[in-house]
Amino acid sequence: QIQLMESGGGSVPVGGSLTLSCTVSGPSYNLQSVAFFRSVKGEEREGVAATWPPGKLVYYGDAVQGRFTIGQDTLNKRVIQLRMENIQNEDTGMYYCAAQEYTYEWLVAPLSPSGYKVWGQGTQVTVFS
Repeated sequence: QIQLMESGGGSVPVGGSLTLSCTVSGPSYNLQSVAFFRSVKGEEREGVAATWPPGKLVYYGDAVQGRFTIGQDTLNKRVIQLRMENIQNEDTGMYYCAAQEYTYEWLVAPLSPSGYKVWGQGTQVTVFS
């Protein structure tokens, strides 16, 4: 069974950078499409970025396009990283890693939380001025 664990959250100044990691454990990790979502208290989870590493497919939410990069760690294929650059106040939130098996449905809506079956516990990112 797939399990996810996020790491790398913390406090970061406006304009700074941060890298989040999602470690995927389980026997079928290489079949998973993986995404990062974020939420602010009381609001719905927002899709940040998603990837299916075998096909080198990546998708980004409009709010982070050009600033965030999602990719598989070259040294450890079980780790998906989210590189966050030029961080803004609105990037504050709890960041969750999620996974689902690669399917046609994922291609249609890679940043929709409804299709993801496995979720991590989350890691907090707080941006300060």
